[in-house]
Amino acid sequence: MTGVAMNGADMMGQAERRTIVRSVRRTARIGFGLLALMFVYLTYTWFAFDVPTLIDSAKPERAALLATDSVAYKVHVTRMLRRGTTAIAVEGERTATYSTPPDWIATDGDVLTVDLDDGYVARVFPTSVILDVPNYGSIRIAVQDGRVITDLPPGNRPDWLRVNDVKFDARPDLKRRVQVSRAKIEVHRYFLGWENFFFPFNSPLKAYSFGELLSLTFSAARLDPEVANWHLIYRTFWENPDWQHGNVFVALLETLLMAVLGTFTAALVALPLAFLAARNFTPSRTLRFFVRRLFDFVRGIDMLIWSLIFIRAFGLGPLTGALAIAFTDTGTLGKLFSEALENTDRKQVEGVSATGASKLQIYRYGVIPQILPIFISQGFYYLESNTRSATVIGALGAGGIGLMLVETIRTSRDWENTLYIILLTILLVIAMDAVSMRVRRRLTGGTTPP
Repeated sequence: MTGVAMNGADMMGQAERRTIVRSVRRTARIGFGLLALMFVYLTYTWFAFDVPTLIDSAKPERAALLATDSVAYKVHVTRMLRRGTTAIAVEGERTATYSTPPDWIATDGDVLTVDLDDGYVARVFPTSVILDVPNYGSIRIAVQDGRVITDLPPGNRPDWLRVNDVKFDARPDLKRRVQVSRAKIEVHRYFLGWENFFFPFNSPLKAYSFGELLSLTFSAARLDPEVANWHLIYRTFWENPDWQHGNVFVALLETLLMAVLGTFTAALVALPLAFLAARNFTPSRTLRFFVRRLFDFVRGIDMLIWSLIFIRAFGLGPLTGALAIAFTDTGTLGKLFSEALENTDRKQVEGVSATGASKLQIYRYGVIPQILPIFISQGFYYLESNTRSATVIGALGAGGIGLMLVETIRTSRDWENTLYIILLTILLVIAMDAVSMRVRRRLTGGTTPP
């Protein structure tokens, strides 16, 4: 009997093992099948989107140039060949032209010797330029009879040279560049940093250090007899024409107000509609159906599409962005609030109702306290998210910081301004996230970490 029992147990153990093995094999086949499907899908998208052509057409050197331009500025040394004039300016701007050449440029009559650092030297003559390149030699470029003539050292031509009869372009690295065309000679030298960030190029405040500006703020002697020194410093910084700090601040404020107005409008409209969409508060199936379909409609159309519609209806401005956010989030928050209402505890509602409270009092004391944490949490989460969305909507014409960002990108000139606006937008989003988290935790009874 004991042997029979043991044989039966062994048979049951073998059966269980076979069942486990079959289950593992089935799971493995399903896993490998999903991996195979994913591989087939990725292969299809690789050729459907023509990724090899996109990779071949990519220009990483262009991206590196834009990245350099966003954290550095260049000084242009320009000689106009037809007029015989020479100008030295930051980013080639007329408002940032040097009256006296900087110390890395030496003048000897009509000849300019430009020290490009690291052994690179460009000597600019009336109609020609000689570029001395370490470990390569001297390159002579002259403009004669409407042609650009280049004399290169013997040996292989470097890949950073672009030479033809119309234009010469030499960029040994990201710190320097020499260009010659039939109309002008240009020598560029790059410097790390953002030029004229605090004060304009021609401002007398530009010559002061931070410590001198601080002492000047509390000094009784005024630089401008009509204005106090602190006000002069503030106004010069705020009205800087190159960086437009004042306009950027106003644009950030418009973006923030756009997000706040749109989000809180959506929350206030979605809450009463959520009661009509909740099964346990609205017995009419027809009414619930139409309210839920209304939520699906307003959130089914993307926020960008709503903004385009409202731009056509109301014109450009922050109001269109706020309306687009309000319409989209009314559907999303209404759905979330209605689901929260359907999950409320009926005992608390029945307890308040047993006291003889009115319908409004039942909602106020029996329902709202239960959904308030969700209401606050979701409302502030969408406020933080809509701060980012308002930037994108503003780029379409609704105003705010997004419109300024698009304008700086479209010029393709001062990428440092683009980076400046991007950084401020990120800081705004981070600040909104931190504030909303703290407010959310305090209002919902949570603890805020130090």
